[in-house]
Amino acid sequence: MKDEIFEEYQGEKEPTRYYKAYAWKTAIGLQKVDGLEPSEYLKKTAEQHIDGNISFDDAHKLITSYYKENKAKSERSEEADMVSVRIAEILSEKSFVFSPIEFTTIHKRLFDGIYSHAGRIRDYNITKDEWVLDGDTVIYGNAINLRETLEYDFGVEKNFDYKGLSTEDVIKHVARFISNLWQIHIFGEGNTRTTAVFLIKYLSKLGFNVTNDIFAENSWYFRNSLVRANYNNREKGVTETTYYVELFLRNLLLGEDNILSNREMHIAYKEPTESAPVVNKRENAIIDILRLDPRITLDKVAEMIGKSLRTVKMAVKSMRERGIIERVGGKKNGSWVIKP
Repeated sequence: MKDEIFEEYQGEKEPTRYYKAYAWKTAIGLQKVDGLEPSEYLKKTAEQHIDGNISFDDAHKLITSYYKENKAKSERSEEADMVSVRIAEILSEKSFVFSPIEFTTIHKRLFDGIYSHAGRIRDYNITKDEWVLDGDTVIYGNAINLRETLEYDFGVEKNFDYKGLSTEDVIKHVARFISNLWQIHIFGEGNTRTTAVFLIKYLSKLGFNVTNDIFAENSWYFRNSLVRANYNNREKGVTETTYYVELFLRNLLLGEDNILSNREMHIAYKEPTESAPVVNKRENAIIDILRLDPRITLDKVAEMIGKSLRTVKMAVKSMRERGIIERVGGKKNGSWVIKP
């Protein structure tokens, strides 16, 4: 959903449409953590629901029917659409219980019919090559004792007393809890989206208003921050830190405007010198996307950041002139290079 659409609902005096728009935008934005992009049909369906013309049941039926009639559509697009509807529905519900069962049930609801292991704890060990770790992997929970580890972490958190804590202390604590929960990685796939939905529901239970667009616009940052919170490499001088998760939560809960830059989280990132070109938030967002997919088209970049193609082209032109990025190869087969 483009930013201007969401902004239209932000001005609504009727809060119901605003909350619906928040749920849908968050649901759509969270697909980016797995490189997925919902279809335009899904976004139009979301607008119909926000405007009160259809129910969630209707939205489910419309998306199911759409892919039955368009069998040539990719499975990844279908997953993005299906899961977006389900996330929006869960975020719109008032019910929530802090428990391992709630956590696994969210996964089951999100991925039922999509993954064969929906709602089931994995029985195999995993590794994942991470861009932010220069291709290395986090050490995830061992398949032998995942359930016990999950129940232990939930037990510790359930007994934690938030009484008397400042919001900043709450942020530090929640950052570590959610980082630990994510690192267990009890699901084979869909772990980050499930963790994000669970966190949003948990923060609401703790009394926080999380109805803004931080998750929608920074879902990839959220995932990378969890990666950095669980990675140590003594040879490279890298130690785990919840600093980036805390920055994310400070923007979410305190309304701060900290720059959430994926490239600054990269373990090979070096602080720029005083003479290094300064980039703004929009340029940072474009750089992050080009780094993740050097062959991406500017049309796609514009769609991902919710800006016009003209705006993106002007930003890219400026960065090329300042020596921040360059284009190598032809228009069709070329790619973008981010300069050190």
